[in-house]
Amino acid sequence: MFTATANQILPCTITGSWPRPRWYDMSMWGRPLDTCMMDVRFREKFQDALATVLSDQERAGIDILTHGDLHCDDDMAGRSWHHYPLQRWTGFEGDYLQSEATRSPWLRYPPGTLLNEIYTGWRWPRVVDKVEHRPLDYAKIWRLAQARTDLPVRFGTVCSQVMGLFLDLHTPKYKDTREVVWDMAVAMNKELLALRDAGCKCIQLEEPSMHFWANTYGRDHDEVKFMVQAYNREVQGLEDVELWIHTCWGNPNMQRVIENDSYRESFQLYLEACHSDVWTVEMKDRNLREIELFAPLKGHLKKKICIGVVSHRALQVESAEQVAGTIREALKHIAPEQLIVSSDCGFGRQGCNRDIAFFKTVAIAQGTNLVRRELGLPTHPVRAASPALQTDIVPAKPDR
Repeated sequence: MFTATANQILPCTITGSWPRPRWYDMSMWGRPLDTCMMDVRFREKFQDALATVLSDQERAGIDILTHGDLHCDDDMAGRSWHHYPLQRWTGFEGDYLQSEATRSPWLRYPPGTLLNEIYTGWRWPRVVDKVEHRPLDYAKIWRLAQARTDLPVRFGTVCSQVMGLFLDLHTPKYKDTREVVWDMAVAMNKELLALRDAGCKCIQLEEPSMHFWANTYGRDHDEVKFMVQAYNREVQGLEDVELWIHTCWGNPNMQRVIENDSYRESFQLYLEACHSDVWTVEMKDRNLREIELFAPLKGHLKKKICIGVVSHRALQVESAEQVAGTIREALKHIAPEQLIVSSDCGFGRQGCNRDIAFFKTVAIAQGTNLVRRELGLPTHPVRAASPALQTDIVPAKPDR
């Protein structure tokens, strides 16, 4: 069901996370949002940070906004993206370094590399009891964001399949991690239904791990089939919401976490087997590799496809013309009615600074407008690109 992108051709957005303002220096560290909001300093800074991030995105000219993941803690390489639910649901205990025996084989890196520093440094709870839902306050966070803009705010969250990669079992209540993933999917579903009931009509599930699993074991492997089932259980009952699946190849401190970054094995899984309305694919950082997979289905896709046109890993800001060139190439394979324009992934998680994120977002909006004009579509205002609204305007040379 399309809500945020209904009746829009070539809408543009960003993936989710946004760099924190420097003055927003508070985190929840596992506490309930309501407890944190009793602290007048947190209450002011959190709400002002939301207003600032939404204002940045509106001024940049995109059509669908995000809350910037500002509920996540300001921790090493964005661990809180995974950790926020794990700190709040029952069944988890402690904060431990992960053992060599339990770390995913995908996430092993040589000493002396940034990814080794991240994945050996991150700490995780142990599964010590049955996992059950406790409130994550997604509905409240969305309300606080949506109250500050007239544009739609898409709410994104990590999904259960990827969180399962990091959990050690220390209870006889589970015989394997699959059972934990399933119970996390049930718990997340309760949270997403509450988010829907609060009025949010655009929800993004981030990084189901089917593309990782399929590349390792093949699309028909039992583990892959289970992950598809777990994902569909996670979004059960959300048929009246515009559902997005976000996929990329990693973003802790701007890093790609896996070298085999092909969508070929998981292509049909995301298009056919997973319930969603929009599928986001990392394209800019991969030089549009495999965009041709969509060509045989041009004009007949069952989902809209959201492509990344700016990289979250490269610090050089793309130009509007570069963005337009990426969109033009994508349009050779995907009909404009089914194409959405975005970033490859989020700009936060100890990523780039706010200026880089902002002007990459401005480039998305400007480049999309260039292509809209070529297609005879209405353009959308980009206040950040208005000559009269620049921060500093060089005065004209006076006549002598």
